[in-house]
Formats: sequence, structure tokens, C-alpha cells
Amino acid sequence: MRQLLTVVVILACLVPALVLAKRAMPRPAVLARAAMVVDLATGRTLYAKHADQRLPIASLTKLLTAMVVLDSKRSLLRPARITNDDVDRLKWSRSRLPVGSLLLRKTMLHIALMSSENRAAFALSRDYAGGRGGFVRAMNRTARRLHMRHSHFVDPTGLSPRNVSTASDLTRLARAAYRYATIRKYSTSEGQLVLGGAGPLMYHNTDPLVRRAAWHVGLQKTGFTNEAGHCLIIVTQVRGHAMLFVLLGDPTPTAHFQDAIDLRRWLLSRPPTHAAHTL
Repeated sequence: MRQLLTVVVILACLVPALVLAKRAMPRPAVLARAAMVVDLATGRTLYAKHADQRLPIASLTKLLTAMVVLDSKRSLLRPARITNDDVDRLKWSRSRLPVGSLLLRKTMLHIALMSSENRAAFALSRDYAGGRGGFVRAMNRTARRLHMRHSHFVDPTGLSPRNVSTASDLTRLARAAYRYATIRKYSTSEGQLVLGGAGPLMYHNTDPLVRRAAWHVGLQKTGFTNEAGHCLIIVTQVRGHAMLFVLLGDPTPTAHFQDAIDLRRWLLSRPPTHAAHTL
């Protein structure tokens, strides 16, 4: 009888704890075609969905573009001009920089990362020792050095659907990009006044999460093309830990941000030692 009573007491203590744990760890309803969450400090994967599926990545490409620009060691204080060669003739996407605009290379890099300005990225790739062709070759060399085995790049903007990668490969890219103070600074600034072309232009960050103080965003890049869907890379703080989120192929203009919000909320609800969740 005493043993039975002991078992009943133990179960009475365990059941509420189990119910609480179950409530604390709901599976995030991630809409992205592929997703991954990694603890930057440990490299541990905390969430993965189709992480090895090769997909177009749109302007997430520009993180690699920025690395190649910075690795070239060419002065960011040199001016560069937007020419007809920098006009997008694949998607005919619009740009706020008219042909003939003269900007410092640092300004071009800033608005390419912060606002996904395609003509700025094209101009930076053309203003390279080996021209745009040499720049793209350097992109692929860098990808190989980072062991991004399922990635390939044909342009510096991501407008081409032939720029492909996986969520897993992109965690390698983002972790490498995070080591560059300039990339962290430019990608997370909220806005920048640009003097060039027809007059002053105010550029804003394409990621609204940088304006949420609680997120402490350390790096971000958004992307969209019809083929890639809506994409996001973001580094945010969770319980004092830098967490890297990669989201590819979300279906609507706000879904990638909502996926990130849901994943962060899920991480905050989990015990710190909980096992990785994989789909």
C-alpha cells in the first residue's frame, strides 16, 4: 500500500511537469520551404527543415558579394559610377540609382546590404580587378573555401535563379559574414541618406526586425525573386546567445519575418538543453 502511494505521489508530481514541458515546446508552423536555426557560439543545429534542399536564394547572395568586396582590400573610399552595364536586363528590376550616379564604394556596399540595391552590387562587381567575371569566380572560390558544397553563383545580386544554395550551406556563409564588422554594421543600420544621381535619396532597411530593440539584430539580409520566394538570414539574441536563422522560399512578403518571430518565440520557450528539432 505504501509503495502504491509513493507511485501515485511521483506521478502526481510528474504529470504537471510533463504537461508544462509539452506546452513549452510547440512545433513552429514554419511556412518556409527550407529553414535552419544554429547557435553561433557552439555551431549546434537547433532546428532544421529540408536543410539540404538546393534552392534559389535571391539577394541573400549579397552577403557573399560583400565578403568578396571586402576581401579584395580595395579602398571603400574610392568613388564608383553606375553605368549601363549595371542595369538589370534579366528581371528589369527597378533601381533608385540613375545611370551616371557617382558614389563612394562604401555607400554602394552599405545600400546593397541594407536595402538590396542591385545596381550598387552590380557596380561593385564590375569595379573589380578581374571585372565582373573575375568577381563571380571569386564568389565561387570563397564558397568552396567555406565548404558550401551545394552552392553555385553566377551573379553578385541574386537576381538570377541560377544562384543556388541550401539552408545548411547558408549557415556557413552567414557565420563567415558575421566575422566582418563592416557587414554587421551596414546590414543592420536602419537607414542611410545617399547623395548621388539626381539628388539626395533616403534608403531604409528592408528588414523591419532591425527596428525591434529586443531582437538585438547582429546581421541580416533579406531576399526575394519569384523563383526564390521570400528569404531571410538573421542573427538575433536568445537568452544572451547569438542565434542564426536561415529561411528560404517563404510564400508571402511577411511570412519570412513571421517564421523568424515564431522560431525565436519557440526557442525562448524551450529548456536550454533541449534536443535539436529536425523535419
